[in-house]
Amino acid sequence: MPKIKGQYLGKHRLSRFLTPNYVPALIATFVVLIAGVLADNQNRVVFEARLRSEVADQLNPIRSRLESSVNGNIQLVRGLIGTIATEPDMRQQRFSELAQSIFSERSQLRNLAAAPNLVVSMVYPVAGNEKAIGLDYRTNDKQREAVMRVVASGKMVLAGPVDLVQGGRGLIGRFPVTANAGGSKRFWGLMSAVIDIDQLYRDSGLVSSRLGIDIALAGRDGQGRDGAIFFGDPAIFGKVPVEMDVTLPGGSWRMAAIPKGGWPATPENAWQVRLLIMLGGLMIVVPMIVTGHLTTERQRNIRALRQSKDQLLELSHRLKIALDTSKIGIWELDIDTGKLLWDNRMKELYGVGSSVRENYDDWKEALHPDDLARAEAEYAETVASGGAYNSEFRIRLPGGEIRHIRAIGSIHVSARGSRKIVGVNWDVTADVETRARLSEAKRLAEAHSAELEAARYRMEFNALHDPLTGLPNRRFLDQILADRARQFDARERVSIFHIDLDRFKQINDTMGHAAGDEILRHAAGLLRASARESDFVARIGGDEFVIIRAGGNTEEDAALASSIIEAMSTPVRYKDQECRIGVSIGIAAQAATTDELAQILVNADIALYEAKRRGRNRHETFTGALKTAVFQTKQTADEILRGLEQNEFVAHFQPQFCPASLEVIGVEALARWDHPTKGLIGPHAFLKTAEDINVVAAIDQAILEQALFQICRWEANGIRIPKVSVNLSYSRLRDEGLIERLEQMRIPEGRLSFELLESISFDENDTTLLSNIRRIKELGIDIEIDDFGTGYASILSLLKLTPRRLKIDRQLVLPLLESPQQRRLVESIIDIGTSLGIEVIAEGVETHEHAAILKQLGCHGLQGYAFARPMSANDLATFIFERKWRAA
Repeated sequence: MPKIKGQYLGKHRLSRFLTPNYVPALIATFVVLIAGVLADNQNRVVFEARLRSEVADQLNPIRSRLESSVNGNIQLVRGLIGTIATEPDMRQQRFSELAQSIFSERSQLRNLAAAPNLVVSMVYPVAGNEKAIGLDYRTNDKQREAVMRVVASGKMVLAGPVDLVQGGRGLIGRFPVTANAGGSKRFWGLMSAVIDIDQLYRDSGLVSSRLGIDIALAGRDGQGRDGAIFFGDPAIFGKVPVEMDVTLPGGSWRMAAIPKGGWPATPENAWQVRLLIMLGGLMIVVPMIVTGHLTTERQRNIRALRQSKDQLLELSHRLKIALDTSKIGIWELDIDTGKLLWDNRMKELYGVGSSVRENYDDWKEALHPDDLARAEAEYAETVASGGAYNSEFRIRLPGGEIRHIRAIGSIHVSARGSRKIVGVNWDVTADVETRARLSEAKRLAEAHSAELEAARYRMEFNALHDPLTGLPNRRFLDQILADRARQFDARERVSIFHIDLDRFKQINDTMGHAAGDEILRHAAGLLRASARESDFVARIGGDEFVIIRAGGNTEEDAALASSIIEAMSTPVRYKDQECRIGVSIGIAAQAATTDELAQILVNADIALYEAKRRGRNRHETFTGALKTAVFQTKQTADEILRGLEQNEFVAHFQPQFCPASLEVIGVEALARWDHPTKGLIGPHAFLKTAEDINVVAAIDQAILEQALFQICRWEANGIRIPKVSVNLSYSRLRDEGLIERLEQMRIPEGRLSFELLESISFDENDTTLLSNIRRIKELGIDIEIDDFGTGYASILSLLKLTPRRLKIDRQLVLPLLESPQQRRLVESIIDIGTSLGIEVIAEGVETHEHAAILKQLGCHGLQGYAFARPMSANDLATFIFERKWRAA
């Protein structure tokens, strides 16, 4: 049924326009459409013709320049060929002079080659083309066929474009040369000229950025056959281009061009023409349609008038039914007389019967006392303004029940000229009660929402702040680093201070976490007091803090850091004890406001590392040189750790000799790093970094194991080394597990000695150190003091330690030849050692003169370059076996 109804409505609308009233308009519309199509098509034809003419106007000068440029280059070469014809015995110098004059002209020539008897003997320019001299075209497979075609035809042949061996692309012109000899002509050879095709394109305007057309070029041989496309987009030839021929010696090129971006689909003025056609058609058709519409409307109105009576009767009947069945009461009030008329529904609403007096007081007496004044004021305002009446009020029924009434009405003037208000009332008590419940629910919901918002704020604050100090935490800092606009103006330079408390761990470990917490709160308060109100101060973990400041300069940053260091130096009292802390600060600032803050924080961390490395309780500012040094140190540290994993740390050995017999009395094992790319590296390049990353003990262990292995290996090969000395670092000497590891190793008794630096402090209260020294001696391992004379060892220290040997530092040995005072000092050390039963070894013995003096002074052993440098285990075995120091 809906489908049939829709078809009926569609046919009905169509039939409205097929009536005789609209026939003239339909005919005129058809005629206008045909005329518009013809005019639009003619406009397109004219536009395309004009556009092709414009393309041809741009293409023709380019074609002319191509032809003139190529022919000009060929004529320049022909001039040189004419000179060769008169000077057949020409040599390279004469050829270069003539060719130079050609190249000085404005041409696209790239190089020339002359081949008398088809063998290249002259080229220009010579530089870069030396290999071409001597090329025999008759035996060259790549060029023989093309050359013989020129010889056979006796005409110049232009080939290309081709890719050139020396780079770029070019046209190659080969010219047969005939020389004059005794009045007769003979074939002299061949002349080859290379034209730079890219220069030719530029000079001809083919690659100009100002061109409004796209161009493609294709070859065409002497018989007129089309060749390959060598310039531009090959698709241009398939887009109905404007084509022209470029006439060249021995053939021609095809040029095709279209506008940039292709041919426009529609003329530029297409829509203007169509608009004019449309306006003209509308001026013809619209009046006809309007006339037809007015005629049809008049006929429709006549039919509508005939139906109006029946509809009015039906409407009156429906209104009566609606009023009877609705709950709305109707009233009418005569404003001038105060007479009030109520229908039966109104009387039911107000709970009154036939006792109604039918005047204004009936309504007034029913109003609730609390609403009386407002309701009368709204009524009076309606009467005064003459507008619509709209009110809501409460009434009190005779039985005491309260009802909410909604009243609306409007003023009108009767046919007799009296003013009246006609309106309706209905009971809205249920709606009012519902609104009251909704209002209360809304109030409760808003209160709950406020509580949730407060809880959310507290959670967000707790998530972004440190509960101990109340400062922003690392998460808050990360948000500032990611979006600086949350806190600072994007145009201001930002500085970041990375702050670390010194000696905090000792306080936390010795006095407890409560003391540590008090120190942290104290530090946070000092930082907040030292910083500006606009500065961002955060605790990012442990005893680390960060300050971000905007708008400062280098001097202000340094002043802030100094004030913080000074403030932190004041002792903090906790439970009748003074706690002293220091602070190390790294400072980094943006070079430009666009620098990433995350990187600035990394830079500040680098500066903090440098401040700690330099002794703590100070501040350092980040620089490029500092970053480079730290990165190099980190790289070295990473390579050291990798080197330990790959067993790259090896032992080298330097022999020690008896001054009297010059026999080997021992060797010192020295650590060397066999780096895979840098070669063999001494301790000076890695020892400091190894100490920083706490791996010196691991290196010592590796050297010790290699030394023990080599002792056994030398013994197996018949070489006996009386003593092998191995360095033992302070950290390893204090290691509680040292003795256990030594007990697990096979150490030959009396053959191993540990060298301890004189600078090691032998604290009598350090039970672990003293116990390890005692246990080392019990294992049959001797103790030596290395670098004696540069530290602070005393005679009492020697007596307590009772070393087996001590080694005089090279700084005391080197000046022996020139300084009698230095000689007496060394002699005193030897005497002290001898009196205590300690062997004395001299390091840094550079010459035999040093050795002779030390022998006179009673030294027990010599070690230095005068006898041998440090060497690998294999080299040491060969050195001892062949006794090479005797030959030296």
